Amino acid sequence: MTYDLFIGDRTFSSWSLRGWLMLENFGLAHRTHMVGLYAGTMAQDLAHLSPARLVPVLQTPEGDVVGESLAMAETLAERHPDAGLWPDDPSARMRARWLCAEMASGFAALRTECPMQLQHVNTGFLASDAVRGDLARLQELWKGAFEMAGRDDGWLFDRYCLADVFFAPVAARIIGYDLPVSKQAHAYCIRTLRDPAFRAWRAAGLEITYDPFPYPAGTGTKTWPVG
Repeated sequence: MTYDLFIGDRTFSSWSLRGWLMLENFGLAHRTHMVGLYAGTMAQDLAHLSPARLVPVLQTPEGDVVGESLAMAETLAERHPDAGLWPDDPSARMRARWLCAEMASGFAALRTECPMQLQHVNTGFLASDAVRGDLARLQELWKGAFEMAGRDDGWLFDRYCLADVFFAPVAARIIGYDLPVSKQAHAYCIRTLRDPAFRAWRAAGLEITYDPFPYPAGTGTKTWPVG
């Protein structure tokens, strides 16, 4: 049983990263297909997957097409109940779903002002009040998840789950723009960046160079903290 996943550029496509992690980190066989997100051919590349119009897009082995990351997540969890995509504990599972839904619909300032890029760390970026508000909400959600699990660090719930998948690009934004967060939140972000699947995704993205680089830096850059 092999899925087909259609993604955008790895260095920049945060939603594509989510789609890939929910297959890769739960051992679900898949083939990856690159869509021309920055080359301007996305509509053409996705035409055979109508009505899909954004990445990522998942095609099941039976040929069904699923768009939107939350729908993909629930589809995979339903089809693979033993893969452990959601936490085992009902209360934790309920909370994890809540966090994923809020991530998918919220944090507009952080997502708009700090587009994901995995090449380097921007230094000198000044977070707006709206971004700081998003960061405060993120830390509240993460702290609450850790408290539910009865610990101060690690993955958000009892083990790696879809909540960690959905927040992976957020962790990349926090590190990539050197944003001010608590020690607990920073440690969680670094843990995310050290995940072997995340590192493999980033390494594949860095094989492609961009001139000019799509997103301007702040006052300078420094090396990504996890090689």
